[in-house]
Amino acid sequence: MLTENQTAPDFKSVNQDEKFIQLSDYKGKQNVILYFYPKDDTPGCTIEANDFTARISEFASNDTEVIGVSQDSCESHRNFIEKFSLKIQLLADVSGEVCEAYKVIQEKEKNGVKKMGIVRSTFIIDKDGMILEAMYGVKAEGHAEEILAKVKNL
Repeated sequence: MLTENQTAPDFKSVNQDEKFIQLSDYKGKQNVILYFYPKDDTPGCTIEANDFTARISEFASNDTEVIGVSQDSCESHRNFIEKFSLKIQLLADVSGEVCEAYKVIQEKEKNGVKKMGIVRSTFIIDKDGMILEAMYGVKAEGHAEEILAKVKNL
């Protein structure tokens, strides 16, 4: 797993609009909240995306971009954004390369069945591209508020 005080793995992936986004695009300009979630339009993922959206102007005023990542397609992301009027970028990591780089694909158990999948995780990355916090297995509810409080203390 990744830890704080190490360089965040750079990535290049498409967002909901099929535009390429790279972590290095933000270097020297903005902090990045990179959060990984299992699936568009599911209960926990919807709570988390709505909570980040509700606080997006506060993140922006603290020089911070919020980017969600899942293995859903660009089309799925566009539908999710439209349905809930989300104001965050969502990366379509269909190949799983970004998920692998951040070590968020792990064994999960639900109803006694074990399978590999995205563990809800969040990384606070500073303007120099360093990981300030690496959080695995986070809970959706109240998470955006917790992250915003940490960003305000940067």
